[in-house]
Amino acid sequence: MLSRQLQRNILKVAAAPSVRLSLAKQAPRVVLFSLRTFSNTAQKQNASTVETLTPNSDSLGFETTAIEKPGRPIYLDMQATSPMDPRVLDAMLPYLTDLYGNPHSRTHQYGWETERAVEEAREQVAKLIGADPKEIIFTSGATEANNLSLKGVAHFYKGKKKHIITTQIEHKCVLESCRVLQEEGFDVTYLPVQPNGLIDIKQFEEAIRPDTSIVSIMSVNNEIGVIQPIEEIGKICRKNKVFFHTDAAQAVGKIPMDVNAMNIDLMSISGHKLYGPKGIGAIYVRRRPRVRLEAVQSGGGQERGIRSGTVPTPLVVGLGAACKIATEEMEYDDQRISRLSKRLIDGIQSKVEQVVRNGDDVHTYPGCVNLSFSYVEGESLLMALKEIALSSGSACTSASLEPSYVLRALGADDEMAHSSIRFGIGRFTTEAEIDYVINHVVGHVNKLRDMSPLWEMVQEGIDLKSIQWSQH
Repeated sequence: MLSRQLQRNILKVAAAPSVRLSLAKQAPRVVLFSLRTFSNTAQKQNASTVETLTPNSDSLGFETTAIEKPGRPIYLDMQATSPMDPRVLDAMLPYLTDLYGNPHSRTHQYGWETERAVEEAREQVAKLIGADPKEIIFTSGATEANNLSLKGVAHFYKGKKKHIITTQIEHKCVLESCRVLQEEGFDVTYLPVQPNGLIDIKQFEEAIRPDTSIVSIMSVNNEIGVIQPIEEIGKICRKNKVFFHTDAAQAVGKIPMDVNAMNIDLMSISGHKLYGPKGIGAIYVRRRPRVRLEAVQSGGGQERGIRSGTVPTPLVVGLGAACKIATEEMEYDDQRISRLSKRLIDGIQSKVEQVVRNGDDVHTYPGCVNLSFSYVEGESLLMALKEIALSSGSACTSASLEPSYVLRALGADDEMAHSSIRFGIGRFTTEAEIDYVINHVVGHVNKLRDMSPLWEMVQEGIDLKSIQWSQH
């Protein structure tokens, strides 16, 4: 078992600027750090070494080697999940080994030390969104938080209010929760969005009724990256005494979120979307004015009775560490990701015609770029781009061959919806990777278009909409 000091020193070596600089000079590829002792000759012979770096004074007899793993594509699917930050793993390791107590055990040291860690993580999550630590409830992820918010509020206030408002482009777990509530007798209004993906504020305000209990509108859309006017929505909800819930899984840690300034009453958070571990998330529940929830599951009454079950200390610590890093580095990450996003969009659109960015150009998170390539089948392009891990939409609906319901809500026809690709840029994406992606996307789009008779007809000036197609 490695000591904590040794773990820290290993991660120092892996994160050293000299490592980053030497790797940046290489061709774009997925790189892992292999930490091996000098005396282990067998491991040296088996590894596929690309570059060996000289150990520094605090490496404790370890050498750091960059290894290329064949078959591993460049990862640009950050909206599906993000890689865990090594600093998050470092914070989690002690609670996966020596500090294994149940945080709800109040009679001995093992429970006390893990309880302290859980409460520290609660403070770190709260600080990131401007909340009180007592308002943070840990869950298994954003899906559970969304279910708990909608069903919990709807069931608690069902005697007086039975109307819910959401949008047509919410995450599937919100839409499915609303469908279930409809089957129970609740009335749900699904707001349409404008062609840029934003809701019409006037239409939203007109949809509020005296019996509206909760509004649920996501902060950043997971397919097109559009940022809704959350602060304005919050003011309207507060004025009308309606609870406001936002699915902020794609927003927290990436754009500034303040629950008080935005009048948010409930917020869903996901750990693995902000470089933390999978299987952990949180729900923010406002205390003043108080939001009452009916618990979805029964148990020992942990987490203020809202979410029973033993709190998983290692995962909670990881979520807290991820939030702490985001608090400190969000501005830097945003500037860097914005620069990479512009490089990607400009690089593709300057070399390929008839490429449309889906969603608003201004009110958008730069790390989520959704492009439609006219006269190119999106699934064919994905198959051609085997060297790049991309998506044509939400990971939760990727098994469906139907065109994206989000793009169809924007008014895109089936052909444009089917031709869309989502590029997810994150903290660890490099310029070299973006340039590699640009070159490969441009090459494969041109190749697929060369094989398309429709593209040939367009090049000849034929208006495809004027053609009357016959079926045989």
